[in-house]
Amino acid sequence: MDLFTGLASKVKGQNKRVVFPEGEDERILGAAVRLKKDGLVEPVLLGNVDKISEVSAQNKFDIAGIEIIDPAVYTEKQVMIDSLVERRKGKTSPEQAAEMISDVSYFGTMLVYMNKVDAMVSGATHPTGDTVRPALQIIKTAPGNSRISGAFIMEKGDERYVFADCAINIELSAQEMAEVALQSAQTAKVFDIDPKVALLSFSTKGSAKGDVVTKVAEATKIAQELAPDVPVDGELQFDAAFVPSVGERKAPGSKVAGHANVFVFPDLQSGNIGYKIAQRFGGFEAIGPILQGLNAPISDLSRGASEEDVYKVALITAAQALN
Repeated sequence: MDLFTGLASKVKGQNKRVVFPEGEDERILGAAVRLKKDGLVEPVLLGNVDKISEVSAQNKFDIAGIEIIDPAVYTEKQVMIDSLVERRKGKTSPEQAAEMISDVSYFGTMLVYMNKVDAMVSGATHPTGDTVRPALQIIKTAPGNSRISGAFIMEKGDERYVFADCAINIELSAQEMAEVALQSAQTAKVFDIDPKVALLSFSTKGSAKGDVVTKVAEATKIAQELAPDVPVDGELQFDAAFVPSVGERKAPGSKVAGHANVFVFPDLQSGNIGYKIAQRFGGFEAIGPILQGLNAPISDLSRGASEEDVYKVALITAAQALN
């Protein structure tokens, strides 16, 4: 069963409500109509009703039964402002809160925070910061996490792996790398991957020395202590993590070496390079980035996303909302 067939079977009929702040965009509308028709999510579109109707008519989209919220005339706006002021704990005045929610990214994030919807998918017309910033300020990180990270699901045929962090953090401390490892293990489970987590390095079990090697070794110990039930090992070179014969030779007795399916890179540079090599040389589809470590599912689209990309990211986000 391919990734999206499996996800569809999980979310179908669960009626997870996903808000799309960029509801006037034709890619968003096309995906929302398909998601509704397929019974996978209950889309909630933000935008001007007349504009959404106009774009829908131009593209022959049937938006009947899809909820539309126009932030300009939202009847619970004052409740939202008060809730945002309370959430910001003195950092935001009522006037500032009113200004913030005039931005659809903040408005959509507040709908998630207030449990009006289960998740949010944004970024089709806004930069990544416009999605991540309100998520960090309002949704915030889940307990035990000091930051978020970005993972990719790498899929080709029956092969499926998680690569992280490939999108958010330029540098990671040992503690932060351990957090990313455990976040990635949770992401793996959403996609029916039984996680075996390798913390990657240019060294395997002390074969080389240096501060970056020490960091990965320390991160491994922290992750193992935080979640002793999750198979985590490091520091491992990629071949020791992935190839059984090399893993047995370089890290004998490891439950992860040679069998890893979740790969945690020591910094953003190596993670970004690594997933793109797998994508371009290896022929893997790179699905993501999937934001990890938040209190609720928020997903960031590329501004170059197609309707199909929006559809798939919404499906992933709805699956995250099941947990």
